[in-house]
Amino acid sequence: MNTLHVIKIGGNIANDEKKLENFLANFVQLDEPKILVHGGGSSASDLCKKLDIPIQMNNGRRITDKPALDVAVMVYAGLINKNIVAKLQGRSCNALGLSGADLNIIPAKKRTGTEINYGFVGDIEAKSINNYFIRRLLDEQIVPVFPAITHDTQGQLLNTNADTIASTLSIALTKHYNVSLIYCFEEQGVLKNIKDPDSWIPQLKKQNYLDLKSEGVIHEGMIPKLDTAFEALKQDVQQVHIKHAENLLNNTGTELSL
Repeated sequence: MNTLHVIKIGGNIANDEKKLENFLANFVQLDEPKILVHGGGSSASDLCKKLDIPIQMNNGRRITDKPALDVAVMVYAGLINKNIVAKLQGRSCNALGLSGADLNIIPAKKRTGTEINYGFVGDIEAKSINNYFIRRLLDEQIVPVFPAITHDTQGQLLNTNADTIASTLSIALTKHYNVSLIYCFEEQGVLKNIKDPDSWIPQLKKQNYLDLKSEGVIHEGMIPKLDTAFEALKQDVQQVHIKHAENLLNNTGTELSL
């Protein structure tokens, strides 16, 4: 089977012109097939502040009411997504920006049954991913670019964590590819000390992660990222790395294992 690269970049990279250009210069050098998933970062929060829309978070996950959803769709699936696609086309990389609603590729279910009401947040399952259209695109050397937007198949758009989308797409495609999942952000890897950028962990096993989480060393936004990453390994994704966006093409960063 061919190797499929599923790359997720954080919104803080997607929002920074120089960082994004540097990342894309490396991304286009990766062999195809490949998929790019991106978050929204501070741009959605910044627009919410300008519009006096409260920003609500719980353990690193965004709570999305209707006004916040409208902002997320505009920023994630609109401005950021199309900016990335245009820059990829400018580097002769044939890309297509798709929300989860397009071609019904990523159907989701509105999150229920939790103590916290997350609002218009969608949960997704690998078995529901529309592999057929993704594979057709990849076979045509098209690079799908996914924002953190899905839908409930009943006409409602939903906000879904981009780390979760990357992980779930990876799991869904393991039957057809050897999948390498890479989370790119602004640190060298998973840090032992958040104040020390050189304290990144080269190898992180699941039990080590659980220990560090219980000790409070790993917290907030890294928890959902690592939870989805270890779930991907559990579901037969071959490789999972967390690394600095500038190091996409080299072996530095944190490699995860069960």
